[in-house]
Amino acid sequence: MALKDVLKIMIVDDMSVSRGLMTQSLEEIGVKNIDFQTSGAEALNRLAVNPAHLVISDYNMPGMSGLDLLETLRANKMTAKIGFILITGSPSQEMLDRGMKLGLNNLIKKPFTTASLKASIEAVVGRL
Repeated sequence: MALKDVLKIMIVDDMSVSRGLMTQSLEEIGVKNIDFQTSGAEALNRLAVNPAHLVISDYNMPGMSGLDLLETLRANKMTAKIGFILITGSPSQEMLDRGMKLGLNNLIKKPFTTASLKASIEAVVGRL
């Protein structure tokens, strides 16, 4: 069985269009187990009861940014090892520096392609 058949990915993004584009790309790659949440707080609640292997989170969300979500995940022993990819339209050096300090696994710049999303995921979890 291929990794893409068992890999559980959670998409966290407050914009339905972005969630849809990521879901479509993941389905094109062959990932079947996809969950999504619209905020960092919802993601934390969901991951506490249904852990994922990988979180792909938007940076800019109301209430809790993607990096705030990462920081909270890394601080909890139950979620500290979850892979984390940040997605943003305008990455800054400050954002990247903070992400690396927090244990960010990868970053995707919007707009992304299915190929760039796949490469980013494979850099974290291995060949799909």
